Amino acid sequence: MRGVRERLWWAPGPQPGSTHRRNKQEELETCTCLQGYDLIGITETWWDGSYGWSVGMEGYRLFRKDRQGRQGGGVTLYVNDQLECMELHLGIDEELAERLWVRIKRSTGTGDIIAGVCYRPPDQGDRVDEVFYRQLGAPSCSQALILMGDFNHPNICWRDNKVGHKQSKRFLECVGDNFLLQVIEEPTRRGAMLDLILTNKEGLVGDVKLKGSLGCSDHEMVEFRILRAVRRVHSKLTILDFRRADFGLFRDLLGRIPWDKALEGRGAQESWLIFKGHLLQAQERCIPTKRESSKNTKRPP
Repeated sequence: MRGVRERLWWAPGPQPGSTHRRNKQEELETCTCLQGYDLIGITETWWDGSYGWSVGMEGYRLFRKDRQGRQGGGVTLYVNDQLECMELHLGIDEELAERLWVRIKRSTGTGDIIAGVCYRPPDQGDRVDEVFYRQLGAPSCSQALILMGDFNHPNICWRDNKVGHKQSKRFLECVGDNFLLQVIEEPTRRGAMLDLILTNKEGLVGDVKLKGSLGCSDHEMVEFRILRAVRRVHSKLTILDFRRADFGLFRDLLGRIPWDKALEGRGAQESWLIFKGHLLQAQERCIPTKRESSKNTKRPP
C-alpha cells in the first residue's frame, strides 16, 4: 500500500470555480493519477460548505473535516475506494481539534490500520492541545497507527528529543507517553520539520521521501509506503441503485439552483464543472449505491 501526506495551501477565500483553485485541484488529480496512491492526506484545505462539488476524485472515498466558524484550516483524507475503510468518531470534543481518523481493514485479519490526519495551527492554545492528546490515546492502542499532519512545532530536535518551548515539550511528552515513533528526518518547510508522520509500530512505514511542493504551497509533499497488506475489494463494484432513487427530490434540488447567476461570466469548461458538481451533489443525496458482484457484470462482446 502506498500513501502520501500532501499539505495544500489554498489562497484565503478562494471561490468555487476560480482559476487558482481549479488549477491546484487539477494538479492534485494529475499527481494522484500518475502515482496511483492509496491514501492522500491534506492539511489546511480552506474548505467550507461551498466546496462540495469540486473536491471529489474518481476512484477515491473522501473524508473531510472543515474548520467551523472561521476561515482556514481543515483536513481531509482521500482513500482508494478499493480499500475497505470507515471513518472513526472518538467522541471526545471532536469539534475542537482539526483531525480525522479512518480505519482501514487488513487482509490478514490481524488488526486494522488506523490512519489519521491532523492540522495544529501555530497559535493553538493549551486547551485544544490537551483535547487532541486525550483523543490520541485510543488510536495509539491499536495494532497499527499512522498519524500524519502539520503540527507546527518547529523547535523540536527529533534526533535527540530536545525542545525548549513549553507547548512543544508537552507534545513531545504525549508522543512518548503513547509510544509513538516519528519517521520524517528532513525539514518540510524552510528548514523546519513541521510536517510529521507518527506511528506506533516500528517497520510499519518506510520509503519516506520529500517530493517537492504542490502548487503554491511552501511545504514539501511527503511520500511514504505502508508496509502491511490491506484488504482490497476486488469482487464487487459500487453502482448506482436507480430502483431506489428519489427522482422527485433530484429534480427539485437541481431546480432550486439559480443557473443564470451560477454560470454568469463562466466559460464552457468552468460552466460544465459547476453543473457537474451540482449534479453529483444531487446524485449523492437522491440515488443510493449498491454493491454488485463483478462476476455478474456483463462483459462487452
